[in-house]
Amino acid sequence: MAEDKQNQNQINIELDEKIAEGTYANLAIINHSVSEFVVDFINIMPGTPKAKVKARIILTPQHAKRLSKAIADNVARFEKAHGEIKDYEQPPIPLNFGPTGQA
Repeated sequence: MAEDKQNQNQINIELDEKIAEGTYANLAIINHSVSEFVVDFINIMPGTPKAKVKARIILTPQHAKRLSKAIADNVARFEKAHGEIKDYEQPPIPLNFGPTGQA
């Protein structure tokens, strides 16, 4: 009976080849409204005045908070194993870069 309940709590998640390749991003722009967070992942190259959004993820506020906690937990575990991650100063992103925070 306990095994049946455990099987009911499992989710079968599929990962196709295209998604498994991943998409590199070195910039994330986050906007939010009362009902959702929108995270745009961008690959911006030095000296290039234009960049495209490579992926957009839309989350509920509750899922955004869970994601934030999961990332913080993983960064802490990474730093414990490999040392502090250095946060090098980045040039400021122009204020007109990316979408506006409207929903």
